[in-house]
Amino acid sequence: MNISRFSIKRPVFTIVTMLIVLLIGTISLTRIPLQLIPNINAPVSVVVTSYPGAGPTEVLEKVTKPIEAQVAQLPGLENVQSTSTEGSNLVLLEFNFSTDIDDVEQDIRRAVEQVQLPDDANQPRVLKFDPSQFPVIQMSLRSSDESENIRNLAEELEVELSRTEGVASVDISNSLSEEVRISLDQDDLQSYGLTQSDISNVIQSNNVSFPGDTVETDGKSLTTRILSTLTSVEEIEELVVSSDPETGDDITIADVADVQLGEQEQSVITRANDENAVLISVLQEADANTADVSTAFQNALDSLLEEEQYESVTADVLFDQGDYIQLAIGNIASALIFGGIFAMAILFLFLRNIKSPIIIGVAIPYSVIVTFVLMYFADFSLNIFTLGALALGIGMLVDNAIVVLENIYRHLGMKKDPKSAARDGAKEVASAITASTLTTIAVFIPVVFIEGLIGDLFTEFALTISFSLFASLVVALTVIPMLASKMLKEPKEDLEKKRRESPFTKRFMGSVKWSLKHRWAPILITLILLGAGGFGISAVGTQFLPATDEGFFDISVSLENGTALEETEAVIAAIEDELREEESIDVYLSQAGSSGQGGIDNSPDGSSGNIFVKMKPLDDRDTSVFELIEEITPDIEAAATSVNETAEVSASLQTATGTSPQTLSFSVRDTNESRLNESIDQIRDALIQLDSITEVETDLEDTVEEVQIEINREDAREAGLSPAQISQEVNAVTRGALTTQIITDDSDVYDVYIQYDEEIANTIDGLEELALRAPSGEFISLGDVAEITIGEGPVSIQRIDQQAAVGFTASYTTNSNLGAVSQEVDEAIADLNLADETEVVFGGDRELLEDSIMDMLLAVGLAIVLVYFVMAAQFESFKYPFVIMFTVPLMVIGVAIAQFVTQTPVSVTSIIGLLILTGIVVNNGIVLVDYINQRKASGMQSYDAIYTSVRDRARPILMTALTTILGLVPLALGIGEGTEINQPMAITVIGGLISSTFLTLYIVPIVYSFLDPETRRMNKKAK
Repeated sequence: MNISRFSIKRPVFTIVTMLIVLLIGTISLTRIPLQLIPNINAPVSVVVTSYPGAGPTEVLEKVTKPIEAQVAQLPGLENVQSTSTEGSNLVLLEFNFSTDIDDVEQDIRRAVEQVQLPDDANQPRVLKFDPSQFPVIQMSLRSSDESENIRNLAEELEVELSRTEGVASVDISNSLSEEVRISLDQDDLQSYGLTQSDISNVIQSNNVSFPGDTVETDGKSLTTRILSTLTSVEEIEELVVSSDPETGDDITIADVADVQLGEQEQSVITRANDENAVLISVLQEADANTADVSTAFQNALDSLLEEEQYESVTADVLFDQGDYIQLAIGNIASALIFGGIFAMAILFLFLRNIKSPIIIGVAIPYSVIVTFVLMYFADFSLNIFTLGALALGIGMLVDNAIVVLENIYRHLGMKKDPKSAARDGAKEVASAITASTLTTIAVFIPVVFIEGLIGDLFTEFALTISFSLFASLVVALTVIPMLASKMLKEPKEDLEKKRRESPFTKRFMGSVKWSLKHRWAPILITLILLGAGGFGISAVGTQFLPATDEGFFDISVSLENGTALEETEAVIAAIEDELREEESIDVYLSQAGSSGQGGIDNSPDGSSGNIFVKMKPLDDRDTSVFELIEEITPDIEAAATSVNETAEVSASLQTATGTSPQTLSFSVRDTNESRLNESIDQIRDALIQLDSITEVETDLEDTVEEVQIEINREDAREAGLSPAQISQEVNAVTRGALTTQIITDDSDVYDVYIQYDEEIANTIDGLEELALRAPSGEFISLGDVAEITIGEGPVSIQRIDQQAAVGFTASYTTNSNLGAVSQEVDEAIADLNLADETEVVFGGDRELLEDSIMDMLLAVGLAIVLVYFVMAAQFESFKYPFVIMFTVPLMVIGVAIAQFVTQTPVSVTSIIGLLILTGIVVNNGIVLVDYINQRKASGMQSYDAIYTSVRDRARPILMTALTTILGLVPLALGIGEGTEINQPMAITVIGGLISSTFLTLYIVPIVYSFLDPETRRMNKKAK
């Protein structure tokens, strides 16, 4: 090939080109961002609406249903889920992955704007999924000095840490916040004929700042501003609201209320390792590098904690995505380096001299550097998928170089000078390695066209491997011949003859002769192995993606609605006692009065809580996060129910890819709510009986006790009051009202809340005596115009695709898998004979697996077709590629054995490995068949050409296979964080490569002999 001849003729030019590429590659590597996974553009949007004072049913009928009906017609919409709670709703819109959420965002806004909502409902907000809205770091701050207020210290740290480069915001849960609270005395108000609204109006009317028109003065045109602002508690107390009709004295706010500046009432209790703490969440800027933000933030925090005022503060990192990214990337990079070392060891073992491995060793770093250049210009990131692609291809990077160098070495043995040997050796195999590289790259073309989550995750993976293989081909045809012509010398002995006469070669060639003589026996053995392989594959089960052990999970606690915060805290304390005994746990942070993610409006809930648990690093513990969750769940459930029998506890985790391992999710839908509730009970009872199911949760929330005030319209009319007036007054009294904000002389901003005394606003007896002012000026007790009772109301109402729906989450044991559990659940639900109108729809990992599995298998099939077409174009023949394609089924045998022995379930990454194998295994066949054709073209008989080609090509075939296999061993072992996703891929490729390499040396010659006219009917004598 001219490129090899040019490189040998112009070595300085080749070396300078190498150095330029190395320089550009090094710069590119420093500019490529570090991420855990590729960017996932989830086509998800959320519509949130606030409807103050409305109950869940009212929100559903007046807000949720109209919005659902309007957005249902949006193009590409696949799923609509809604949750209606008191005072607000959330509508989740899921589009198909071919939809660009930016393109439909305006359509969503237009659709929502057309919805006719009640006058007192706020304008709906349209939000889209944005990964930057999720914390990249979560940590707790606690102080060993009980006299220190940890919230004060946290507030001070927040100001300093927010300045860190790349940090968008630092949020503190349960943070210190002061407000002005005005507590009204009902007796005093009534004696002066005042109400809460009178006080509120006076404060608002005295705290104003309005612009006026411009005024001309002294030749200047100045704007005007009308000011009457309140700046202190004293000024509020001194405001005059009325005058005493008897004495004429002014009545101030201080005469009818207690005005105080103080901290907001805390409704969430936070502890870390049993000490009072605050939870800090760090959000990064949208275009920031997560790893860099993590490092900068940790450095800033460490520096601040060294200061004297923070010496008592301890920071416990619960979750640091940047730290995990660096660990995961580091582990995969280590697998890549060790894989390269193993590949080099194989080369030295086969070639038995130091120069040849050094020459080939250049191919690895140089190909990787070239790949970095291509990744940079393709705007890729370094993540567990792109680095996994490099680690997976590390052994493949030297394949082309091995074939070229081994052939050059063979020509040196023919007494040729180094330049001629390099030129002729490279030329002889150039077409074969070009074809083999193109076929391997061709298998990744279908991946680029796969839509959805799999497409987002594996497109960069496929292109990165393609980049590296293209780079290795260029290196093999340029750098390797050039270096060989300069460094290799003619061997002192005929190594080729020595190898041919070795006992191993004689035994191996004897077996090849026997297989050609008894052609049907190897084929029959292969068919039997294929059948056994099919059984082995069916026995290991399926999963979507391998779960990643990130060492972090959370425990949610839920008690009976209305349970006091103190009771919830006691339940959480009992769970903490159990966690304290676990050696593998590093730190745990609990929040009583928090539902984790919070409600739709992020309001605290005293009857629920969360515990965030971080385990020790993977190297320092023997238990995986999945095993720990399975082990401790019964213990923490027992501890919780021993304190409060209504306590419900569940432990869950979510991986970096957004999946929830060891869980099966589905929803049950029906247009008839009573039939739906009956089906839910049946399904729950059936699933809990299954041995593989450890826990069954639903999002069906019980009713909550509530104080119901039913207005007697006749009594209200006689008193001169309307139900709306009474409702507004009671709402303001029980909830309190944000009246205004004041700005102090020190520029501090405080909210001003006005409310009745707690004895009136927060007790039923107090509400009975709540004084309502009639138009006549008289005061009437609420109990005179309304009946106050305790009743029940729904907490929230769930709907999916405009039907009543309940979501199920079933957790299963670590020794089971998604496929096996899905089959058990399907059979259990089928045995229930539910009504035809009741629909069970699976989501989560099962939905993703079912959506992607057909696409992946189609990609494998398409890859096989593309490989055949590429080879047909290269060979200018349809017959010889057909011979080579017989290597493809041979890989299934090894794949099945490898997955059965390691008990690795079939997953998307396994199928990606199968896809890669399709491109790799044909390479051996290409090298073999191409060489047979060359021998025949030189005048050799077909049988002799087949025999000698197997003898001459067996060595480079075994070398390339072993370098690829050993290069994958570190990845297949799955040691360290972040390697789990790529592990099944490596196991699949190793198993398939072992079987296909071994059998190719027998099956391909046999199939070739059947298709070649000279050997098709060869008899024993001819053999």
